[in-house]
Amino acid sequence: MARNLDLTALRSFVAVADTGGVTKAAGLLHLTQSAVSMQLKRLEESLDAQLLDRSSRSIALTSQGEQLLSYARRMLVLNDEIYGKLTSVAYEGEVTLGVPHDIIYPVIPQVLRRFAAAYPRMRVQLVSSFTSQLLDDFRRGALDMILTTEDSVGQGGETLTAIPLVWLGAPGGQVWKQRPLRLAFEHRCIFRKFVQRRLDEVGIAWEMAVESHSSRTIEASVSADLAVHTMLAGAEPRHFERINHNGALPDLRDFNINLYHADQDSPVIHDLAGFIRDGFYTLQPPVTAQ
Repeated sequence: MARNLDLTALRSFVAVADTGGVTKAAGLLHLTQSAVSMQLKRLEESLDAQLLDRSSRSIALTSQGEQLLSYARRMLVLNDEIYGKLTSVAYEGEVTLGVPHDIIYPVIPQVLRRFAAAYPRMRVQLVSSFTSQLLDDFRRGALDMILTTEDSVGQGGETLTAIPLVWLGAPGGQVWKQRPLRLAFEHRCIFRKFVQRRLDEVGIAWEMAVESHSSRTIEASVSADLAVHTMLAGAEPRHFERINHNGALPDLRDFNINLYHADQDSPVIHDLAGFIRDGFYTLQPPVTAQ
């Protein structure tokens, strides 16, 4: 007799694997923790296999769980693709999404994948620019939805999370020890004035050693140990290194990741915003398994 896997339980299992715990998975799926735990238990019983190692403070996958995860992801993608093709035929067109270049990864590719499965006839036009430019474009109606990095949050926006700003330099670089401190920033980078102000507050002399409209120019200069830069933690490229300055540079603070969208009544905009919220929710530090 054929037996069928429960796709709802598989979705909970994948969410737990992705977020590292039942609590965060429940929040992502908009379920109670007990509901997620019960689904995991039923899944293990149906397969007669232990999928999760619960012996430590955080949940880890067993070897059988790792094997199932690969199959589960493929099954859910196929399920969502079928559902999208057969139920979303009424939605065709394009939605424009603006995102600062330094927060595209790792969330936005996942968002685009989910959106494409849910709305196969819709196209997302991704625009990457600086927060100030994205806000200008959004206010004049050129973009349907934007993400920003800001001190606070403007009218109509919502804060998804806050991420610390960190000092970055070349791997093994020494330029951060020089005074005046050599800075490299794009002209419209929203962190530029804040960093300058923080250095002034603690009495560290600085100079703008590299200024450019191009992020690639900044990256090349910093990776050559010609200047230092700041970015949100987790956004730094591989050829940058966080500076272990031991207090020689001032501490920086968190900046908000904010979401703005125009059409509050559109199901397409509503769902895309939900995918983005889910993506940034998973970036928050994992909690102890329940």
